[in-house]
Amino acid sequence: MAKNYTVADVVNIDSDSDSDDDNGGVIGMVPSLASLIENQKVSIADAATVAPRETLECRSFWKAGENFVIPSSVTLTAPGMVEHARVHPKFLHSNATSHKWAFGAIAELLDNAVDEIQNGATVVKIDKINIVKDNTPALVFQDNGGGMDPNGIRKCMSLGYSSKKSNTTIGQYGNGFKTSTMRLGADAMVFSRSTRGGKSTQSIGLLSYTFLRKTGQDDVIVPMIDFDISSDSPQPIIYGSPGDWSTNLNILLKWSPFSTMVELLQQFEDIGTHGTKVIIYNLWLNDEGIYELSFDDDDVDIRLRDENAQDGKRLHAKTLEVRSHISYRYRHSLRAYISMLYLKKFKNFKIILRGVSVAQFNIADEFRHPETIMYKPQAAAVDYAATGIKVGFIKEAPKLPICCFNVYHKNRLIRPFWKVVLEGSTRGNGVVGVLEANFIEPAHDKQDFERSSLFLRLEARLKRITSDYWQNHCHIFGYQTAQIPADKSKRTVIPDQPPTVNTYNPSPLPSDRISHGGPIIREINLSNATSSPTAAVAAPHLRNYTGLRNNFQPVQLNPQPPAAGDTGNNLVGKSAAEIREENLQLFMRCEEYVKKENEVEQTVKSLEKELEEVKSKCAQLALLVDAKKKEMQQV
Repeated sequence: MAKNYTVADVVNIDSDSDSDDDNGGVIGMVPSLASLIENQKVSIADAATVAPRETLECRSFWKAGENFVIPSSVTLTAPGMVEHARVHPKFLHSNATSHKWAFGAIAELLDNAVDEIQNGATVVKIDKINIVKDNTPALVFQDNGGGMDPNGIRKCMSLGYSSKKSNTTIGQYGNGFKTSTMRLGADAMVFSRSTRGGKSTQSIGLLSYTFLRKTGQDDVIVPMIDFDISSDSPQPIIYGSPGDWSTNLNILLKWSPFSTMVELLQQFEDIGTHGTKVIIYNLWLNDEGIYELSFDDDDVDIRLRDENAQDGKRLHAKTLEVRSHISYRYRHSLRAYISMLYLKKFKNFKIILRGVSVAQFNIADEFRHPETIMYKPQAAAVDYAATGIKVGFIKEAPKLPICCFNVYHKNRLIRPFWKVVLEGSTRGNGVVGVLEANFIEPAHDKQDFERSSLFLRLEARLKRITSDYWQNHCHIFGYQTAQIPADKSKRTVIPDQPPTVNTYNPSPLPSDRISHGGPIIREINLSNATSSPTAAVAAPHLRNYTGLRNNFQPVQLNPQPPAAGDTGNNLVGKSAAEIREENLQLFMRCEEYVKKENEVEQTVKSLEKELEEVKSKCAQLALLVDAKKKEMQQV
């Protein structure tokens, strides 16, 4: 069994401290390495007994917490030292399971970079690199914000500490860095440069689940080293003894992707005078033994493999159309998800994913017939400001059965495409809304909200807004409602394209003025242009077969007499026999198209089956190549 050893930079943070510049407040609480080693009776030389770049036996995230050996006894605290609560390494994994979705973990790291905008950050880069030691992929997050000094990096890598108390910053629990990095990979390194009080420093920290598991630690140990770079050459900052600093360095070199001090310092070359770089390696695998994140499907994107695996099945054309919409694509495309992650457009800040800038997208910018409904939440003894709920039809309405809301909190997307109405109903198809709900608190993974009474009232109100909006506007697509008379002769036809104005403006319903959550004001955005609603109806046999087709043309509900000489599609003067014959010919042509479609489907299924077999062989070959590489490295 591997022997335990520890390092100098094990810190106990006073979470009530507000100072980010007083290094002595934290460093003074760090016991010396010599006292810790004497307490555990382990020699510094034991740090060299573990083979470099070892990995966990289980590389699947959801199984990585199994088979953990819990020590039967806890090491006693050395005389003269203050007793502290230990955090077992298993907690790192358990804590990270709050992220059910890998992209949610990536969003947490992006939030840290966005919070640095107030410190001058203008860019954050997300990219994939290959680890030279074993040619495995790693994720890199890098920003040019203010960076962290030695005290700041210790707070970042401690559990439960947050110095973000501004109303504009996203982070609040002090837990995001640990949960997000451990959700994406077993190990993470942090490189940071900063200038505080005229003193320039650079720091390196290692949060390694592999190191803690392989060495049998019963406490979370985070080796760190710091440099003073105020002068021409970096000088080590030593808080305990030179031996402490050297031991930290040795652990970093043995358990990180870098073998020498030169390689470590090279990581600061592209950071500049200030900024932070996070490298996450030993990325998790899925149940099939393949990396959970895919870097090969798209050179400028990062995708989720498990989602893509389902796309290989033969799907109906309608389903494929739905999957091409961003309401589906964001689930497996990081670029699609990041594009709408922040509500307000950045002025002097860019998110660059794999070398290409991400264009921000707000689905409300494409709404047809948009409205803004003011909603004022009601709570005892708290006066919340009213928030605007933008609602409208998406440009693909009503063809796509999408009805949902994007809900943000402090500019950050928390609930993407939240379905507040029951699925399966056509009522509400194409109605989408966007709002910023700062009056309710997000859950720890920032992918949902706490189910408070305010949240439940908001949910009920959004259901009513969807119903009312559909009731007031569905006549645009030819649906009949109680508010719209059935006199079709009063309706005119416009081309099948997004209307620029909604001239229909019925009186607000009582529910529009009185809400369960408080009063609202309906504000309809109108332009100066004029147009009339479209009434588009597909042929009955087409509706029964595939629903509303994409390419059918609007039907003229108030037909005008044909122009002189115009005989196209004019049935006047034809006998019943001629009409039946023409109808029969049309159905025969339709049958031919259906037959051809079936043949194409069979061909596609055959090709997809061959593709799956090739993918399976490629995966097996990749595993064999990795095994051969490891054997050659061991030799």
